[in-house]
Amino acid sequence: MPYVVSATWTAQPGSEDVVLDAIEKLTPPSREEPGNRFYQAYQDPTDTSVFRLFEIYDDEAAYAAHGASDHFKQYALEQAIPVLANRERAFYETIGG
Repeated sequence: MPYVVSATWTAQPGSEDVVLDAIEKLTPPSREEPGNRFYQAYQDPTDTSVFRLFEIYDDEAAYAAHGASDHFKQYALEQAIPVLANRERAFYETIGG
């Protein structure tokens, strides 16, 4: 069953451009991962410090592979996450096909 991840990243004041840059660089290689079905980030138009990422993977192992990838390490762990004020993640399993 597909594995769904919903993440919310809130940038520290003044760090919005750093997070946006990281997401823009992280998205293309994430979409190319073998187990990735969908990867889309959004920025809140009324609070530009808030970013949401919606991801669908073949299974939990594919999500784990994403988290272990070089591009996740470089752009998420090393660039974006250090300048976040808050990071939330929620995990779901799909129902039906």
